[in-house]
Amino acid sequence: MVHSGVAGTGFATYPSLRGKAVLITGGATGIGASIVEHFARQGSRVAFLDVQDKAAAELIQRLRSEGATVPLYFRCDLIDVSGLKARVKEAIDQLGGVDVLVNNAANDQRHKIEDVTEEYFDQSIAVNLRPQFFMIQAVLPAMKAAGRGSIINMSSISWMIPSTGVPVYVTTKAAIVGLTRTMAHELGPLGIRVNAVLPGAIATEKQKRLVYTPEYKAEIMAAQALKRDILPEDVARLVLFLGAEDSSAITNQSYVIDGGWV
Repeated sequence: MVHSGVAGTGFATYPSLRGKAVLITGGATGIGASIVEHFARQGSRVAFLDVQDKAAAELIQRLRSEGATVPLYFRCDLIDVSGLKARVKEAIDQLGGVDVLVNNAANDQRHKIEDVTEEYFDQSIAVNLRPQFFMIQAVLPAMKAAGRGSIINMSSISWMIPSTGVPVYVTTKAAIVGLTRTMAHELGPLGIRVNAVLPGAIATEKQKRLVYTPEYKAEIMAAQALKRDILPEDVARLVLFLGAEDSSAITNQSYVIDGGWV
C-alpha cells in the first residue's frame, strides 16, 4: 500500500507506525502540520500541541474528510513549562503512551544584534530551545516504562551556513544538535533513540508570505544543488523514517534536508 504524492509518485508506508502513539509540538501549520498529516495517514495515533486553534481545527477536519486517523489537539503555550507538562500528561493518558516525540515548534523571527535585549534573548530560548528539553523530560517516564521510543528534534541548517539576521535563533538551533547528541547517549541504554533533522529553506506558507521574495528564492536556488523548492512534506517523510522501526539502529545523528545547500 502506498500513498500518492507529487507527480503521482508513490511513497512508503511503514507498518511499524500503524497504531503507534506520536506526539508533535507546533503541529497546526507549516512543517509541523505536514508531520501530523503524514503520521495520521500512516495510521498512527497522533496528538499535537499548538496555540493556533483555527488552523488546528482545519487540519483535523481535513484529515477526517480524507479518512485518515483523526489527531488530538491540545492547546499549549510551550513557554509555560508547567502547562506543557500537564498537556503532555493529558496527551499520553489519552494516547495510552508515547512511542514517538517530534520536537518541532519554533519561531525564526528576524532580529538585529543591536536590538536584542535580555528579555528578547530569554524569550527566544524559551520558545526555540527550552521546550525541546522539557518535552523530552515529560515523555521520558512513559518511554522508559515501554523500553523504547524515538525522539526527533528539529534543528536547522541555519547554524551551518551560517544564517545572518537571526543570531539568537541560530544559537538555539546549534544547541539542539548538542542536546540531541547528549540525550542519545543518556537515553540509549533505555532503548530510546534521539536524532535531529536539519531543514534548509522550506517553502512553507509562512515563509512564502514573509520572506520568499524573488531575490531570496534566487539566493536559495543558487546555493542548493537541487534547483527546486524543498517542501514541508519532504521533511515529514524523513521524520516518518526516523519514527519507524526501519531506523531502529539509528541514533545520535543529524539529518540535513536542504536540497544540497550545505
